[in-house]
Amino acid sequence: MAIEVRIPTILRTYTGGEKAVSGDGATLADVLADLDSRHPGLRERIVDDKGLRRFVNVYVNDEDVRFIGGLETGLKDGDTVTVLPAVAGG
Repeated sequence: MAIEVRIPTILRTYTGGEKAVSGDGATLADVLADLDSRHPGLRERIVDDKGLRRFVNVYVNDEDVRFIGGLETGLKDGDTVTVLPAVAGG
């Protein structure tokens, strides 16, 4: 199963500069674990021991995963996962 994962600029040091990488898994948690096996350290920048990090937004096909299942969000072949750091400031 091929899932495209779009990586924000700030995390591309973990992917060798790649803007998008491919991951495998039935859930978001599975895909993040798969990515971490090939891009060590990436997963810990997205999740912590409580789940998704507070200032990281993750979307599956433009849907915020916090509202559709979090790390247990189901994925299927061809889905796109987008990782975006939250932007704050004034």
